[in-house]
Amino acid sequence: MKNFASIIVLLICFSGVFAQTEENIAVALKAGNSKEIAKHFGTNVNLKILNQEDIYSKNQAEMILKDFFTKNPVKNYITKHNGTSKNGAQYSIGSLNTNNGNFRIYYFIRKNPDGVQIQELRIENEE
Repeated sequence: MKNFASIIVLLICFSGVFAQTEENIAVALKAGNSKEIAKHFGTNVNLKILNQEDIYSKNQAEMILKDFFTKNPVKNYITKHNGTSKNGAQYSIGSLNTNNGNFRIYYFIRKNPDGVQIQELRIENEE
């Protein structure tokens, strides 16, 4: 019974960490702040912005994201859905409203020894 209670406490702590990370990312997306988003990148991140996709270093991904926000000034961001994948990663889907149109945002975050980090970030045209 004691082990079961410990597991419940750990799950609650992890869900709180994930929720706080998701909130921080949402605030940064709303502000178009690539530097704050990059704080949540792992050493490498799978990044897809429109037709450009690759695995980039944290610094490269931040610069690509900064360029996107410079070309597409953000008006608003709304989280539409959060969930958990089968392998335990958390994901979030949202809508980014910019001066140049609307984009669908999709990202995976995962707990690892360095904390909760974005493993994948996608920005696609919203149809």
